Amino acid sequence: MRTLNARAWLALASLAVVMGLLLFVPAGTVHYWQAWAYLFIFMGASVLITLYLMGKDPALLERRMRGGPTAEKEPVEKLIMLCTSTCFIALLVVPAFDHRFGWSTVPFGGVVAGQALVAIGFHLIFRVYRENTFTSATIEVVANQKVISTGPYAVVRHPMYASASLYLLGTPLALGSYWGFVPIGAMMPFLIWRLYDEERFLARNLPGYTEYQKQVRHRLVPFVW
Repeated sequence: MRTLNARAWLALASLAVVMGLLLFVPAGTVHYWQAWAYLFIFMGASVLITLYLMGKDPALLERRMRGGPTAEKEPVEKLIMLCTSTCFIALLVVPAFDHRFGWSTVPFGGVVAGQALVAIGFHLIFRVYRENTFTSATIEVVANQKVISTGPYAVVRHPMYASASLYLLGTPLALGSYWGFVPIGAMMPFLIWRLYDEERFLARNLPGYTEYQKQVRHRLVPFVW
């Protein structure tokens, strides 16, 4: 347990450093209040969720820490996650360059709205974790896994993707950049590709999932798709 917690804190500290470098080095300054506010919300939410998982669901914490391109088993998933990770890096770097060179200006109200979307997205992700202990960072089925159809899973089949989409869409506004929506446009096809791939895998390998698909019709957006 102590080893897992130490690894989790180290991972969070490393993430904070990397995100800070991706934001402030391209911006050419630390006088970038939008980035400081974004980091405070992003890392603050990550710390609170990590503390919850440490105390309530260390097995889920362990699964969530095994993520990224190298953790995937299938070549196509490695490709999807590599492209998605690259787009997320661009999602931070492009607004930072925008701040540096003044390509676009988001008004204060828009920045606040973006920060709110980031916070709401993380809150909904926390609810997903609380509802489903099998929420792995990779596409897999673990021992004793069952279909979850309660809470947010009663609304859409992929509430994790839906919640993450909120904080992703809020990120460009939060960082004060309209150009930040370009990396999101590049990222979305890969996320949708992964969503379809995950559904095919679960339908083949998780008993009861096809029945769940018939019960909950919408994948990502309630009453839409």
